[in-house]
Amino acid sequence: MLATMGALGLAPTAHAADTAAYRAPSPGDFALTGRAAASVVIVGGGVAGLTAAYELGKAGYDCTVLEARDRTGGRNFTVRGGDTTTDTLGQRQTARFSPGQYLNAGPARIAQWMLTMDYCRELGVPVEVFTNSNADAYIFNESAGMTAPVRHRTAKADVYGYVAELLAKATDQGALDAELTAEDRERLLSFLRSYGSIGGRTEGWRYTGGGRRGYAENPGAAGTPGTVLGDVPGVSEVFASGVGRYFSFEFGYDQAMLMFQPVGGMDRIPEALTRAVGARRIRTGAEVTDITGRADGVTVTYRSGGRTRSLTADYCIAALPPNILARTAHNLGSAVQSALEACVPSSAGKIGLEYRSRWWENDHRIYGGITETDMDLAHIWYPSHGFHERRGVIVGYYNTGAAADAYAALAPREREARAVAQGVKIHGEAYRAELASSFSHHWRQTPHLEAAWHSLRGGPDAPVFAPLNEGVGRVYFAGDHLSYAIAWQHGAFASARKVVTRLHARVMS
Repeated sequence: MLATMGALGLAPTAHAADTAAYRAPSPGDFALTGRAAASVVIVGGGVAGLTAAYELGKAGYDCTVLEARDRTGGRNFTVRGGDTTTDTLGQRQTARFSPGQYLNAGPARIAQWMLTMDYCRELGVPVEVFTNSNADAYIFNESAGMTAPVRHRTAKADVYGYVAELLAKATDQGALDAELTAEDRERLLSFLRSYGSIGGRTEGWRYTGGGRRGYAENPGAAGTPGTVLGDVPGVSEVFASGVGRYFSFEFGYDQAMLMFQPVGGMDRIPEALTRAVGARRIRTGAEVTDITGRADGVTVTYRSGGRTRSLTADYCIAALPPNILARTAHNLGSAVQSALEACVPSSAGKIGLEYRSRWWENDHRIYGGITETDMDLAHIWYPSHGFHERRGVIVGYYNTGAAADAYAALAPREREARAVAQGVKIHGEAYRAELASSFSHHWRQTPHLEAAWHSLRGGPDAPVFAPLNEGVGRVYFAGDHLSYAIAWQHGAFASARKVVTRLHARVMS
């Protein structure tokens, strides 16, 4: 009966319950029951750990965050001039970026639907558009035989044009008669003419190029209609180039425009969370060595300032990367250990290249966006801020897997040389001549993290991960790996909110 009422709009449906606005714990919850707030030690000061402390803090919980590094934010790391890192290979770097220039070495973009946007609003973090897709950026597949880059708009026009031509010809010749009515067929053909900018039936449905490909000379005042790009490649050449592989990402739910970034750098988010939690509740330089759960509480042992210390609380939220937590002593059982070890760490790296001039805007008319390649640098990102300023930072590679590991093994100067040599093939000598400085970062070689994100076979709801989702005793677990948005801050926010809700319900019961 309840389900029927829900379908008629007379009672809340299950879907409505799932999508209800999150309700943070409130001090009023305790006032109504006469209970005192519980104490919680949160292991890990990344986005998940900070969010848990922030949400619990709204209700007056006594939270303490232990973070092994000298800063909060975890993989949310914005590199600015003067920042120094030493990786697990012993390679030390100090960024020499100019004032106002930075590299988002970790997360760098936010989709509109993500909880990250809600926290930016709540915490007063201003945002701006991140250009995830730009028709004037390039595609360059060297291994496919391309000798010069092609604009994204040109490649897309050619791929869509030939796909439309082939499908229109097949449709008009009756190949889809078993699937389509006569009316459906004409509607499809009408759509294909617009979709691919192809000729009609009298022109044999041919794709011949056009303004969508771009202009050799742009349209201007009267008497200058512009010159459309010529030399339309043949259908075999277009498909052989492999450029079409890059278009599908635009349809991804987490990649579609518009996307956003915090003004001034992604680390504005953990900075705001840190302020909201309160610096006195966060202990940096505190490397946890043991988590011991008991019937009445949890004791966490950590090293700080050359001394071994311990902290006992009613509950613990373990928001460390699972690969690091798997190496941390605990008494939480073999099922927890198996679950942690089943979270497979992934590799990713970036290099920020600061240039003395914004030649990509001046010479190539590229304002933000991403150039795609099949080289081991993978992607080149152009900054989505500071347009028409004097300097700017390009992400010279953002690669993953074996390519990231190969770059990580190089000295920083060698990484720069390798990335620049490949970039020159796309952009010419300005890519080398205008370079002022660089800074590279690789997450598998970052102390206390050693992963860019984690792959969970079967997803976070697979049975092996049940101990992490449910918690053990008075210890709960949080992190983007325990979500369906792995590698996104949204996943960390969602996981933290789930744990906060469960822990608070337990305290109130």
